[in-house]
Amino acid sequence: MNSIFAGLDWASQTHAVCVIDERGAVCKQWEVAHDADGLRELLRQLRALHVLRIAIERPSGLLVDALVEAGFEVVPIHPNAVKASRPRYRSHGGKSDASDAYLLADLLRTDGHRFKPLAAQSDEIRALRALVRGRDDLVATRVQLANQLRALLESYWAGAAEIFADVDSPIALAFIQRYPTPEVASRLGPKRMAAFCSQHAYCGRRSAEELLQRLRQAPAVGLGELEMDAKGELVCSLARTLSTLVDQIRLLSGRIEHQVGASDDGRILMSFPRAGRICAAQILAELGSVRERFDSDEHLAAEAGVAPVTYASGKHKAVTFRWACNHRLRRALTTLADNSRHASAWAADVYANARGRGCDHPHAIRILSRAWLRVIWRAWIDRKPYDPAVHGGLQTMLKMAGG
Repeated sequence: MNSIFAGLDWASQTHAVCVIDERGAVCKQWEVAHDADGLRELLRQLRALHVLRIAIERPSGLLVDALVEAGFEVVPIHPNAVKASRPRYRSHGGKSDASDAYLLADLLRTDGHRFKPLAAQSDEIRALRALVRGRDDLVATRVQLANQLRALLESYWAGAAEIFADVDSPIALAFIQRYPTPEVASRLGPKRMAAFCSQHAYCGRRSAEELLQRLRQAPAVGLGELEMDAKGELVCSLARTLSTLVDQIRLLSGRIEHQVGASDDGRILMSFPRAGRICAAQILAELGSVRERFDSDEHLAAEAGVAPVTYASGKHKAVTFRWACNHRLRRALTTLADNSRHASAWAADVYANARGRGCDHPHAIRILSRAWLRVIWRAWIDRKPYDPAVHGGLQTMLKMAGG
């Protein structure tokens, strides 16, 4: 067994690397730049020192991919474990990149059997993960810009923010760009409004007269001409930016939906009630395709943050919310669970029972997510789509209802 251990403290510009032997003595300690030459030199030196295993806090990224593809066994160690271990090495609890690199290497030496190495994901999964995470980040930016646009409109023309249901919908953004101020929209009548709605394929249920009523009933703010023009120009800029962003999110969504629909694991996840293609893709991107990564559904539930943390000592026992987890996976699973209760009688029953016990909505959804995860785990392991006919919980509920 190889008795050389390496630790790498990741940073945006340079990475601290430490290699130690089986006694914990430092063989070599250096810094490497985060560029192509630096990565090549890192791989060369690790091979020269006969390193096989390397510990790192960050479980993903270009550096991790390069190490895995080069054949190294990369062992991610959670930052919380690193933070909790610092007092073992220094009483003051201080931190530096070099000391953390040594700490990671030494944790790998003494407790390496407790940590599971990363398994290389397929190129398909890595591509899907990049698309899904990129789309999620763009959606977060869209929400931020939409809130900014709404706040700006409400400061001088609230009607433009309320005329359509969503201020960042394509028709709302088109309306704002065409009518950025009350003065520009002063001559807007039912015929022009109807023509505008027809041009932009308005699918709402309100007539042109109703839309105009919503526009003009909103509170108005009297501003000077120059300030009004300035704010009108600002909302046009925000609306144009949002229009481009919304369009790009739509294109990305189409590609993600196509990719997850062509994947065997994607079709398994899409078979669950109200999963949808985007939500299924979000789950698959974080779940991956390596079944051996998780020991059991309990392990996966902890990784996904839908199982609580239990603290027990003597007569004291406390069950608390799990903060350390894959937050993206938790968001995707809770979205699926929340949607499923509108299509699955079993899911609705699990949710209703949790609410009946006094759980608030987020807690009840996590309970339902944990229940669904047992089913997802079995379908994923067996590589079979969800089948309500073999879902034990659902069948038991139906029998009890029928009896």
